[in-house]
Amino acid sequence: MGETELEGLQIRLNFSRNVLFRMVLFALVGFGLLAWKMDFILDVYFRKQLTTTGYLINGAIIGLFALGLLKVVFTLLGYMREETALLRFVRNLDDDVPDPVKRVAKGSMIARRYQAMERLHAKNSPVSHGALAAALVAAESTRASTPKFINNVLILTGVFGTIVALSISLIGASDLLETSVDIGGMGMVVHGMSTALSTTMTAIVCYLYFGYFYLKLTDVQTNLISGVEQVTTTYLVPRFQVESDSILYEFSGLIRSLQALVNQMEQSQNSFEDVQDRLMTTLDAFHKGTESINLDLSSIQGLLSEGFRLPKPS
Repeated sequence: MGETELEGLQIRLNFSRNVLFRMVLFALVGFGLLAWKMDFILDVYFRKQLTTTGYLINGAIIGLFALGLLKVVFTLLGYMREETALLRFVRNLDDDVPDPVKRVAKGSMIARRYQAMERLHAKNSPVSHGALAAALVAAESTRASTPKFINNVLILTGVFGTIVALSISLIGASDLLETSVDIGGMGMVVHGMSTALSTTMTAIVCYLYFGYFYLKLTDVQTNLISGVEQVTTTYLVPRFQVESDSILYEFSGLIRSLQALVNQMEQSQNSFEDVQDRLMTTLDAFHKGTESINLDLSSIQGLLSEGFRLPKPS
């Protein structure tokens, strides 16, 4: 599903799912490289370690990396549900469903946006699209605060490990300078350099992987917020926003409807006048017929009176 699935809306659907799939793919490639260079990994990180400094620093880097990665994964899963809810909401509007939030997650962005605009419209309050958009951006920026912090400090942990490892090397070098036969001092120098190398490599690899998917997380967030605002502008604002231009347009439509109704009433009145004229003509013909009948009856009565020699009525 791409940008053209929803007509008129530039939304990359299933963007978060694609990022999650890419994350798993990159992780599998990374594990494959680790398995391929396992001897090198064991030599650098585990074998001949004189102190636990490398374990502690590398463990802290990997722990911080894993924490940020889990936060990114859970955030992407949440955005995947948000994209599904947005798609369902648009389809409900296109299908003229009476309740647009039917089968839409109640806590989703688009459901909250629709309910907020519906409440404002019910209270006859003006709907400020800009204020709603700013509130949504502010609320969603807090979701990525932890990954943002980890992305900023992850590379610094490698620098910190390098500094600590160089400090260990300096201690070993100091012991080496005190006596030319101190093998332990030389070992500490080598151990410190090895620890600096391992912590730097760990921080760089983790930073590259995490930094890339942190940028993808911000892209998913931007894409989703853009989709919500496009749906609001295209579908919700015309439904809830009351402006002077829309009022004048509706009022002019009402006047046109009234004019059509008046024309229909005039036509009905003309029809009634035609019916009235026809009734008057019928009544006149009836009266004339009645008069002729009366004359005929009077003639018949006179003939009967003369024929039977009846007395004439007074």
